[in-house]
Amino acid sequence: MPRFGTVLFDLDGTVVDTVALIRESHRHAVRTVLGTDLPDHELLANVGRPLIEQMRAFDEDRAGELVRAQRAWNHAHTAELIRPYPGVAQMLADLRAAGCRVGVVTSKAGPTVQLAFDALPEVARHVDVLVAVEDTTLHKPAPDPVIHALARLGASPDAACYVGDAPFDIAAGRGAGVTTVGVTWGFFPSDALADADVVFDAVPDLTGYLMRGTDA
Repeated sequence: MPRFGTVLFDLDGTVVDTVALIRESHRHAVRTVLGTDLPDHELLANVGRPLIEQMRAFDEDRAGELVRAQRAWNHAHTAELIRPYPGVAQMLADLRAAGCRVGVVTSKAGPTVQLAFDALPEVARHVDVLVAVEDTTLHKPAPDPVIHALARLGASPDAACYVGDAPFDIAAGRGAGVTTVGVTWGFFPSDALADADVVFDAVPDLTGYLMRGTDA
C-alpha cells in the first residue's frame, strides 16, 4: 500500500531534469536583453516561481523582454537539453499501479510543460492531473496551486503529499496542509529545504518512502 492516496510533484528539478535547460535559457535571456552575465546561483535563485517573477528579479522594467527571450530559447532547446531522472518514471508507474493518484503542480506555463511531456512521454503518461501557472491566480509559494490540484482530484490534504526541490514548493505544501517532501537532486541543496517534513537525496529512497518500503 502507498503511504499516501495522492502524491503531487513539482516538475523542474523533481520529476524532470531541466537544470541545464533552465540555466542556459536564463543565461541567454540575461545576455541578450541586459548584455550581462550572472553567476549560476543568481540565475537559478528563483526557479520554482512563475517565469515573470524570476525575470523581474533580474530587471523589473525589462521583465517582459526577458520572458520572451528566455521562452523562445527554452522552447527551441527543450528536446535537446531535457533529461529524465533515472527511476522517476518507474516510481510514478508503481504509485499508480498501487492505486495512488499522481499530479504535477508547477509554476511553468502549460505549453512549456507540454514540450517537456512530449520529450519525455514515459513520465507524462503517469500524470493524472496537471496544474500549471494559468490555473490559479496566486502561485507558489502560496498554497493555491496545491489546493487546486487536490480539489481536481477530490483528495484530502491529510492523505496527500507534495514533493519538490525548492523552498517555494515546501512553503506551498505546508500552506495547503499536505505532508511536504524535499528532494535534493534538482536546483536547491538540503539546507534550503529545512522546512520540509522529510528530505531525500536519491530517487530509490523517495520511492521506498512513498511505497511504505522504508520509514523517513
